[in-house]
Amino acid sequence: TSLFYFFLNVYIFFYILKLQCMEGHSGPTYESMQAVFDLKEFRPAVNLSNPTITNISFTLYAVLGVNEKTQILTTFLWLRLYWHHEFLMWDPDECDGVTRLSLPVKELWSPDIIIYEFVDDDVSQACPYVYVNHTGHIRWDRMLRLVSACNLEIFSFPFDVQNCTFTFGSYMVSPALTFKEMSGNSKRYLAASGEWELVALLGETSILRFGIDEWDIIKFWVVIRRRPVLYVVNLLIPSSFLMIIDILSFYLPPHSVDRASFKMTLILGYTVFLLIMNDLLPSTANGTPIIGIYFSVCLALMVISLLETVIITNVLHHNSMKYKEVPHWVKIVVLKHIARLICYRSPENLASPTKPDKDKPNNLNSETSTLVYISASCLPGLALPELQQICEYVGELRSHLRSLQKESELQDQWCHVGYVLDFLLFRIYVMLISCYALVIICMWCIWISQG
Repeated sequence: TSLFYFFLNVYIFFYILKLQCMEGHSGPTYESMQAVFDLKEFRPAVNLSNPTITNISFTLYAVLGVNEKTQILTTFLWLRLYWHHEFLMWDPDECDGVTRLSLPVKELWSPDIIIYEFVDDDVSQACPYVYVNHTGHIRWDRMLRLVSACNLEIFSFPFDVQNCTFTFGSYMVSPALTFKEMSGNSKRYLAASGEWELVALLGETSILRFGIDEWDIIKFWVVIRRRPVLYVVNLLIPSSFLMIIDILSFYLPPHSVDRASFKMTLILGYTVFLLIMNDLLPSTANGTPIIGIYFSVCLALMVISLLETVIITNVLHHNSMKYKEVPHWVKIVVLKHIARLICYRSPENLASPTKPDKDKPNNLNSETSTLVYISASCLPGLALPELQQICEYVGELRSHLRSLQKESELQDQWCHVGYVLDFLLFRIYVMLISCYALVIICMWCIWISQG
């Protein structure tokens, strides 16, 4: 009963009378303001059946951080709330023309605004005052450091676009500005920010029901896009330089230069580069960015390039030193079909690697016979055993020359096979690198066209 009479007295006082002003003083009196402060626990409505609607708008000032591993977005907002306080009304003519006051927010009733995506405490500077005009309308500007949960997609990093939601809820809430106006204000302030830029700020209002309770909610979609110049300069361009050097290393002659040592040095340098730049790459358990896949594939291609060099070196030296003939199927597949496929033109000294010179053994025999004949005619005093010994020496010399000739032919044949394989693997290597480079370039062009 006492509570009923209390509200009845408050109702009569604020319905019939307004805030009192003292003659000779500006603004309402302290006593009348204190009476309002004593009612801060109650909603400021003379008739409790009348709703107190809170109008809300915000401006996105900065994107402070994006943590892909924990899926958290940290932003800085300037939140502005409007509502009507029916107890804070006065007549400006009676109050020396005062139409606006600033009052401590802790002494007044304030609406309960909940952000559903909030996952951490607000550590921003609090704004202690609200601004009230003589009609009872209040404006409260809040600086808000919003740490919110967001489903971050990093597959297209550093050309990614993130879409995060901010959901504001209360019993009676509505937007103070249109979503287009809020988006324009946010773009104007966020344009000077560092890594991120605002693409769009969209929103809608709806009603959320919990049993018999109904909550008004305003859902905002904040679409931000990363500026990739930093990552292109620090990651893609150095990686591209190393890959170009690795491609040019194929022009080193494999039979006279230690190409394998050069490629191993490149792989070591690329590994150190990835370790240094690892902090710039996002990490998450949900997926791997395509740039990480690109670096892994580039490293794998470098390893494949080194293995290709090892194979070519083995073909050029190991098989020829063992005097192994080139298999017939290798001649058909490599020297005929693959060479024709890659438009390979053999050098003049390797023009006929598979066709042996059949006249050379006959030449050796004729030269040996001539040498024996000359020896017999010029040295008539020599006995037959001496002539036989000379013939044996000449036969050994001929065998040695034939072995050198055979070794030279085998080296030419295996060298021909090695060069054909080297040209084939080089073209495959360049094709794979070009495909990955085109993917990155296309993604960058799409990012620029969306801007």
